[in-house]
Amino acid sequence: MNHRKILFWSITVALAGFLFGFDTVVISGADLSLQALWQKGEFFHGFVVMASALWGTVIGAIFGGIPTDRLGRKQTLFWIGVLYFVSAVGSALAGGPLVFAFFRFLGGLGVGASTVAAPAYVSEIAPAKDRGKLVALYQFNIVFGILIAFISNYLLRNVGENAWRWMIGVEAFPAFIYTLMVLTVPKSPRWLLTKKNDRVAAAKTLRLIDPGMDVEAEMQRIVAGHDETDKSETILSPKYRFPLMLAFLIAFFNQFSGINAFLYYAPRIFEIAGLEKSTALLSSVGIGVTNLIFTLVGLSMIDRFGRRQLMYVGSVGYIISLSMVALTFVMGIKGMAVPVFLFLFIAAHAIGQGTVIWVFISEIFPNHLRAKGQAFGSSVHWVLAAAIPSLVPVLFTKIGTAPVFAFFAFMMVLQLIFVWRMMPETKGVPLEELEQQLVIAGRR
Repeated sequence: MNHRKILFWSITVALAGFLFGFDTVVISGADLSLQALWQKGEFFHGFVVMASALWGTVIGAIFGGIPTDRLGRKQTLFWIGVLYFVSAVGSALAGGPLVFAFFRFLGGLGVGASTVAAPAYVSEIAPAKDRGKLVALYQFNIVFGILIAFISNYLLRNVGENAWRWMIGVEAFPAFIYTLMVLTVPKSPRWLLTKKNDRVAAAKTLRLIDPGMDVEAEMQRIVAGHDETDKSETILSPKYRFPLMLAFLIAFFNQFSGINAFLYYAPRIFEIAGLEKSTALLSSVGIGVTNLIFTLVGLSMIDRFGRRQLMYVGSVGYIISLSMVALTFVMGIKGMAVPVFLFLFIAAHAIGQGTVIWVFISEIFPNHLRAKGQAFGSSVHWVLAAAIPSLVPVLFTKIGTAPVFAFFAFMMVLQLIFVWRMMPETKGVPLEELEQQLVIAGRR
């Protein structure tokens, strides 16, 4: 097994996650500046200015399976890099809120499509025993991008009245580098076999993955599993109802933890808790560091303890931390209490949902439906990721912060029940075997 090459390709593709994390969170540093600059009201600011990228992400996730299947994983990942680059430059130069929203929307298309193409690609080149941590490199890069965005925002906060333009525009540099790097990865052998019937190219990639592999036998195994499937099937076919439900629920609960709402409005939440603006931005950097450290912990554990165990740990951590944040706001406690509990919240997310979600969704659908299944799970995730943060400024104003965090805590109790009663363990199971197991489980 050529572990170095597999790791390099996985890291390269996972850099789409770095841009995802950076693009998603960098707007938090510009939040209040943009609201003061354009003064369009809470609703317009939340739904158009702040959430424009998220609405693009919804479209990118819904339709990302189409280019991922037709153009291939690699080619789709290249165009994602182009979208990130154009978005960063255009948003930074925007002269008004609608132009700004348009270019942020383009970046969102890249984010949504990356949640389909990147995990699908890595899951298809990774050996079963290492699949969890290699796919989870995508999540690691998301949180690394989040950390760098928080640090970048903090460092650029005093460059002048147009500091927000520098905060947004700096993303163009990593986007350009990623776009060039992704040209060096090979095409997915499973895509070449099942979508293009290109045995020569697939054999070449498989030999790169493992020079000692019996390539003909491996291709026969992949093709045999593909040939046994009904090509008229869709993810809505009755036999795939169970994996479809699993993808829906894990994505649903991911967003009803409040994670994206918090990441988008971290400085604002810290200011509500009584911290000064500069301290709030610095505390946001602490959130990024916590996220990175505990994602590394989750990454080291996912193939040892499995997906369900990490989800148990994360669910309990969510319930405790979110409940304490709500209680702190109810009691009117100011200062560092809220940041401490939110650090615990981020740690719980990083170990649980953050590490597991993209790995799990990329595993539970069969080869011929993986891109479409990934697109479905990503779509659920991003529809909610757009809707919930869009409502946060209004909800904070109308009902207050405590009820919002209490609601998120209640939803995590429901997630704990989902993990206990429904979620299967996928650790170490080859993709073709896992397909059969989930079909059987769905018939019970």
